Amino acid sequence: MAIVRIPDENRTLCEIAEITAYLASIGIDYERWELPRVVADDASPKEILPLYNEQIERFKQRGRYVTADVIDVTPETPNLETMLAKFSREHWHDEDEVRFIIRGRGLFHVHPRQGPLTAIEVESGDLIRVPRGTWHWFDLCGDRTIRAIRLFQDPSGWTPHYTDSGIDHNYEPVCLGPSYLPLRRATIES
Repeated sequence: MAIVRIPDENRTLCEIAEITAYLASIGIDYERWELPRVVADDASPKEILPLYNEQIERFKQRGRYVTADVIDVTPETPNLETMLAKFSREHWHDEDEVRFIIRGRGLFHVHPRQGPLTAIEVESGDLIRVPRGTWHWFDLCGDRTIRAIRLFQDPSGWTPHYTDSGIDHNYEPVCLGPSYLPLRRATIES
């Protein structure tokens, strides 16, 4: 489940009802989807998308989305640093950004026009919709891995429009989730 932090208020939200209500108050849709079963790390998009067809179709109708695909990012992804640099600066899009996380973790920073900056750490089972025009940026968590279903209103995708506000330099991409626990456990057991 997501972890939501409001850094300027030194506040962290961890309960689903509280997270959903708070994110809705700043215009962000958040849902938890059941994972139908474990998806193999090497599963292709053609194997993954049918597993979520019912949820995808429901969401497509709700937001007039026309295509869905799967993005799979790992530390071995070619040109990873260039790709991440494109999204780790504050920007906005002409259409919604919709992500359903299948594997890994990521961190959306949302900069509402009214209200404090909000950090949303997403993990497997989380769906987030950042509406068109919303100022935000995205970073991967420490393991630099994420697999997500993306939904698009325009089949050609979207282009980031940078705000050049510089606010993204004021907030570290800190993930609080349990991704460090296996490493820590292995160290303790040694």
